[in-house]
Amino acid sequence: MAGGARGVLPEPARARLRLAAEALGPLALIAIVALVGAQLSTADKTDAINVLVITAIVVGLYVFIGNSGVISFGQISFVAIGAFAAAIWTTPVGTRDATMPDLFGFLASPRLTNLESLLVAAGLGAVMSLVVGLALMRLSGLSAGIATFAVLEITYNVLANWEKIGPGPTVIANVPATTGIPQAAIGCAIAIAAAFGYQRTRSCRLLRASRADALAARGIGVSIFRHRLIAFVLSGAICGFAGALYVHELGSVSVTELYLALTFSTLSMLVVGGSQSLWGATMGGTLLGVLYSFLSNAVSGTTVFGLSFTLPNGLNTIIFAVLFVGALMLAPRGLTRNREFLAVALGERAPHPRGPVAIALAGGDGESPGDVETGSSGGEAASRSVKFTPGQPSP
Repeated sequence: MAGGARGVLPEPARARLRLAAEALGPLALIAIVALVGAQLSTADKTDAINVLVITAIVVGLYVFIGNSGVISFGQISFVAIGAFAAAIWTTPVGTRDATMPDLFGFLASPRLTNLESLLVAAGLGAVMSLVVGLALMRLSGLSAGIATFAVLEITYNVLANWEKIGPGPTVIANVPATTGIPQAAIGCAIAIAAAFGYQRTRSCRLLRASRADALAARGIGVSIFRHRLIAFVLSGAICGFAGALYVHELGSVSVTELYLALTFSTLSMLVVGGSQSLWGATMGGTLLGVLYSFLSNAVSGTTVFGLSFTLPNGLNTIIFAVLFVGALMLAPRGLTRNREFLAVALGERAPHPRGPVAIALAGGDGESPGDVETGSSGGEAASRSVKFTPGQPSP
């Protein structure tokens, strides 16, 4: 198929097909999950909704982690902020008065519709990620991981203990459970569309180039801080939006549900699927989401091919972790090898002789951002071939 495509279609046509596949592949996978989920029983339908919402969260993680190459444990903080905001502002005022009597006035009285709560959650996620990003986006490597984990800890402790903004460690109940299959599928599709649109931008190309070789990127005037911050804010908005979907799926929420377990499970899904491609994030979220739901249900008892069994408490997490480690050993770059949907079949572009930074500065050629190569040799080539004048403004 690959050879036929190369022999028949000119490069511009193949580039357009790759672009279409890059967007439609993840959307088609979400549509399949939604269609299958709609045919299931009520209990299994809930699992399908959860898979779609979790996939939206994983896509939110991908926007920053996958494009920047900087590990972040803090994105679930924005999920938690979006979920709590949506939960508080959509519960009946009477419930708030009874269970959260110490709320600030701006939280205690207004009541939003579910659609409004989704938009507000996305906005709060963006604002909070902007505040955090202004302080942290100059960090890389281990220091970035530790700092973002500290953000997660701060968020958890504030939500768990400050009763002016929530119920503390208790559950927020009576949240309208409006996230069904259609809403979850549309919400996940919106997250995918936002991620796809962003990775077609010049800012994303420059960010990916800096991931490949930060030294070369800085040497030709790329503002890594600015482009990381853009990705971080968009990621925060998607995560906040997904958090609102999540709480409207559950109908109630506590701060412990939006902490370590969700952080490491979604990161695992991103890495196993392929952290540097939108197709990898979507596949990781759906496939491992199904596996995670199955193992969680098995703790309460489940039936497979007529065989009933029950897993001991905690064994589901151990099995998931073992499978995660095994997947990384067999496929270090993820199940998709960090490629977009049908990238190989439609013909991937050969590495550019000038390197990734030069490609990004030139504006690319309309192909997938996954075409930016990740190697030191590319960065060295870029630093040799692109002239830099001192005082040149950052792109």
